[in-house]
Amino acid sequence: MGAEEPFVSRERLFKFQRYFQSVHKHTYLKGRYDAITSVGIPVALTATSLFLVGRGIYNMSHGIGKKE
Repeated sequence: MGAEEPFVSRERLFKFQRYFQSVHKHTYLKGRYDAITSVGIPVALTATSLFLVGRGIYNMSHGIGKKE
């Protein structure tokens, strides 16, 4: 059995390594869409949950939505 061909050429891999090591951001924010998955989605989930909790507290304090 011969050696398996690499997924990415060695030169391209070195180019990516140089790029990512030169970027002065946190490691988890260095990719193209990493800010969306690391920041955007958690912020959206937090905002949605805070809205729903606030609406529930408002409804409980005013007696809205009770089943008889």
